[in-house]
Amino acid sequence: MNTPNNKRRKETRDKISKVFITLLQTKEITEISVTDICKLAKINRSTFYVNYLDIYDLADQIGQELEQDVFSLYQEERDTNHNSNDFLKLFKHIKDNQLFYKTYFKLKMDQNFIIKDYDYHLSKKLYDDKYIDYHMEFFRAGLSAIIKKWLDNGCKESPKEIESILKSEYSNKKNNILNT
Repeated sequence: MNTPNNKRRKETRDKISKVFITLLQTKEITEISVTDICKLAKINRSTFYVNYLDIYDLADQIGQELEQDVFSLYQEERDTNHNSNDFLKLFKHIKDNQLFYKTYFKLKMDQNFIIKDYDYHLSKKLYDDKYIDYHMEFFRAGLSAIIKKWLDNGCKESPKEIESILKSEYSNKKNNILNT
């Protein structure tokens, strides 16, 4: 393939994404038109449609790219089959990419998120594998709620502080289980 054209296409897609994300901060997705994006990005409508089917396709691709970024944060752990339970790198990524995460949650993409790499070893230790599906859903929803709250507060707390909040919830759970 022609490398300069690939670079140009990536730059165009980035420009479209940035304009769309900016518009989403003040409008709902249903209030944004392809015309709005094209005017602000200074591109032709045909350029938009070469890259995306419609606004919803653009939103889906932005969500997929963000999920892929997060997925790649933990690639080494998947490759070595070791779960460090290191949420600090996730929280650093969120702090560095707040606008993208706000967009992800505004588009309600978190509702479709499925935990693919779950620490079954830790789960067996803490929960004896009972009702694991319920625990996974509780964890996903709780983590999303913490992240949303943090984003709504402008990520005032450090990633380390948010990690500490998450860990304290689980240490309390572990202590409660062991004390019963």
